[in-house]
Amino acid sequence: MPGLQHLPAGASREDVLKVLAEDAAVIIDGLMSPDLLSRVRTEIMPYVEATPTGRDDFTGRLTTRTGALVARSPACRELVMDKLINAATGAFLAPFCDRYQLHLTQVIRIQPGQKAQVLHRDRLAWGGYLQRSIEPQLNMIWAVSDFTKENGATRVVPGSHLWEDGRGAHEDEITYAEMKAGSVILYTGSVIHSGGANISAADRVGINITYSLGWLRQEENQYLSCPPEIAASLPADLQRLIGYSMGSYALGYFSPPLAPGMGPEIVPPETLFTGEVKGWGDDLYAKVSERAALKA
Repeated sequence: MPGLQHLPAGASREDVLKVLAEDAAVIIDGLMSPDLLSRVRTEIMPYVEATPTGRDDFTGRLTTRTGALVARSPACRELVMDKLINAATGAFLAPFCDRYQLHLTQVIRIQPGQKAQVLHRDRLAWGGYLQRSIEPQLNMIWAVSDFTKENGATRVVPGSHLWEDGRGAHEDEITYAEMKAGSVILYTGSVIHSGGANISAADRVGINITYSLGWLRQEENQYLSCPPEIAASLPADLQRLIGYSMGSYALGYFSPPLAPGMGPEIVPPETLFTGEVKGWGDDLYAKVSERAALKA
């Protein structure tokens, strides 16, 4: 059985990217501080306890999935904005987009008796329409409880991001993301994985935070999960990551529903919070112009 590589919390972006290129998954031990872990648990567990179990075998009939974490939990916002995670994500997705965005926030609680989820690739959220040469996302599952093989640790098939479509995994090719609470596993949208079976007597709790290319539809509708009245109170960099920004030069503008002549007609999303019409994608326009020149 192959094993997942572990890196320390002080690892560099380059360390993370090297392992991702080889295995498409890596565990970073202890990246979440004990204080942050305590705050995360305090803030999310009331919502988790109130969440019903899944509606089918894929979502898990003994599994709960709780979202809207940016709106609900200041501590989870710190996870979303983690410096190492964002440095690795930005570099990993840079070949395929001008900007990346927050794709999903979800607490996944696997309860005792839950069977293993079917093995799958997360990139299939877009229905298989993206060519395999494009990596659409980078995923994280932060361990809120210890992850063990017995309590449903995520199953991963290292290196399967290089396999052809239709190639299934044999049992001896599957490994388990066993890690202590406060650690995190990063895995690509192309690696085969799934939730494990919980044959223990306790819940397995993890936080799935995913980032995707800025020109793709997000799995979690961030504009409804974190509407403008809540997003207005967030730091500007988090607002942009949620999607209140231009995904490329001409992706994401809006027209304020004002009376004739009462305001600008086309503005970037940041105008919602700043009231200023400036910085209309100048950096993104430069990227688009450069690509157009290369193709001419």
